[in-house]
Amino acid sequence: MIRDKQRLDQLLATTRQFVRELAMPNEARVEREDRIPDEIVQTMRELGLFGWSIPEAYGGSGLTTEELALANMEISQCSVAYRVRIGINTGVGSESLVQDGTPEQKQRYLPRLASGEFTGALALTEPEAGSDATALQTVARRDASGGYVINGHKRYITLAPIADLITVFARSEEGGRPADSISAFLIERGAAGMTCSAPTPKMGQEGGPIGEVHLRDVRAAADAIIGGVPGKGFRTVMKTLNKQRINLAALAIGPAIRMLDEAVAYANRRRQFGKPIGGFQLVQAMLADCKVEIEAAKALVLETARKRDRGEDVTMDVSMCKLYATEMCGRVADRVVQIFGGQGYVKESGIERFYRDVRAFRIYEGTSQIHQITIGKRLLSDAVARSLETTQ
Repeated sequence: MIRDKQRLDQLLATTRQFVRELAMPNEARVEREDRIPDEIVQTMRELGLFGWSIPEAYGGSGLTTEELALANMEISQCSVAYRVRIGINTGVGSESLVQDGTPEQKQRYLPRLASGEFTGALALTEPEAGSDATALQTVARRDASGGYVINGHKRYITLAPIADLITVFARSEEGGRPADSISAFLIERGAAGMTCSAPTPKMGQEGGPIGEVHLRDVRAAADAIIGGVPGKGFRTVMKTLNKQRINLAALAIGPAIRMLDEAVAYANRRRQFGKPIGGFQLVQAMLADCKVEIEAAKALVLETARKRDRGEDVTMDVSMCKLYATEMCGRVADRVVQIFGGQGYVKESGIERFYRDVRAFRIYEGTSQIHQITIGKRLLSDAVARSLETTQ
């Protein structure tokens, strides 16, 4: 749903200007230094990029799902590190609070996340709990004061090395189903017993650090639980991821658009056998396949975003979006490297950076295989439900 087209067009134009005039010229520097320079982060704050998805009542832009998808397609046309830096605040770093936070929790944290004063992180993944989120072993035990003592180890947590507010998921309730035993705790940086590692070396996405979170007898008051009710954390994170998977699908489309633009320009200027390589039909076919898949992904993501804005059930749709868009981006990256040839394999072009950066899209926020399973199960259960309706 687009509420005010003129206002949205202005936001998209401002974002596009930031991407082309500041973000893109500094991509090599971000990769080299493995950080986004402070002055660029400050510009991002001033532009309001950190508050896109946070309600206006708390200092954000309050973008609808469709508006946020369009904005994400713009911001992600530069180095993936930039969208990682803002994407946690506009996604998993704030959405749990937006969905289920108490009024006091929202008032305390959302304005600071919206302004970029605070950087958020979501600590769910553990050494033995990834795709199976209910298998987490971090434990929060009640103490005599009515609060909790948390012990555990999280890994691969995006922005953990620099995060100010971490949503920590821990098993707080005994008995019952695993999904009913998990609570989400708001833990600020500097809390006694919580340490965040240095950035974990990885294949790509330099400037968007991931790290480990160690919790050793971390004390949390009962009102640190999101929503104030223990045992609701798994449902909270599922609601958060339902929206975030649309965000991530949109964020996978931006790099594909950028890579195709680069490939078209290169195909027009690179000459072989006396003419531009774009004159060869096999190159044209690869470019055409990229364009068709990008447009198909955009159509799927925007229609799903509209359905969510209308309040419809999009559980299967978001899995389709995340699966298709991220796999599409990987295919585009592979074709573009092929079009560039040797120039696509060396660092000078920047294409190899995108090739490495986008590989992670198919892993986090649910692997492609997990989403295939989700889609398949939903198809089968829907068919059974329809069959029962017709027999009644």
